Amino acid sequence: MTKHSQQSVSPDNDRGVQPGIFDPRDVPVWQEATDNVHRQIAVPWDRLSVPALQQRFAEPPNWEQELRREQYPQEHSPRDAAVLIGLQPWQLPEVTAPTSGLRVVLTQRTPHLRSHGGQIAFPGGKIDDDDHDAVAAALREAHEEVGVPSDGVEVLGQLPLYVTGTGYHVTPVVAVLPPALQFDPNPFEVDEVFTVPLDFLMDPQHHRMHQWQPAHNHRREWFSMPYYDLQAGRERYIWGVTAGILRNLYRFLAA
Repeated sequence: MTKHSQQSVSPDNDRGVQPGIFDPRDVPVWQEATDNVHRQIAVPWDRLSVPALQQRFAEPPNWEQELRREQYPQEHSPRDAAVLIGLQPWQLPEVTAPTSGLRVVLTQRTPHLRSHGGQIAFPGGKIDDDDHDAVAAALREAHEEVGVPSDGVEVLGQLPLYVTGTGYHVTPVVAVLPPALQFDPNPFEVDEVFTVPLDFLMDPQHHRMHQWQPAHNHRREWFSMPYYDLQAGRERYIWGVTAGILRNLYRFLAA
């Protein structure tokens, strides 16, 4: 258990989900699969510093992804996309020594968006023809969505492609952001920008598996990583593609 373990789960009465709309929080935990996940070991603290991450991406280990593609039929032809896993340094207030950690930058999407409205996501989107590569697309989208500047960002590397059931081939780009960066969210796309401690997300004790099969339809499986945000006073329910990509980051760092 990490120092953030007490923040893992809390009731959230304001879910922002309209009546009749599928809410993943209503799907029970798949206990057998979750128990297996909880037997895994958290990524050690000394692997989560910026120098350690730089070394890890410079000399990547042999490792196996958690998920290569979501296990249900794709709804659209493949479309290339990129997301930014932005890591922001922060000071730990509970210690007097100059110790720093990293927090993962996430967004709460506005409810009216047709794709994943109201859900938690990384900044990112479709790779445009004008984008030089996935890195350029991820940085452009992060600038447009939450105001991340093009300068002062250190790109560490990429994770392997993540294929979603909605037909997106997503390249996760991992980067370190300036510590004093003030976010400027685009109100059309982003309700909120918030951060979650990296060590919390890299601890399998906070990862849960779910399984759901509606009548006359394919079975779906996904991860969730509920986090109680003390500053906001509410639960941040991380699940689906975002949680799946974080699981791949965990496997990469734990290898």
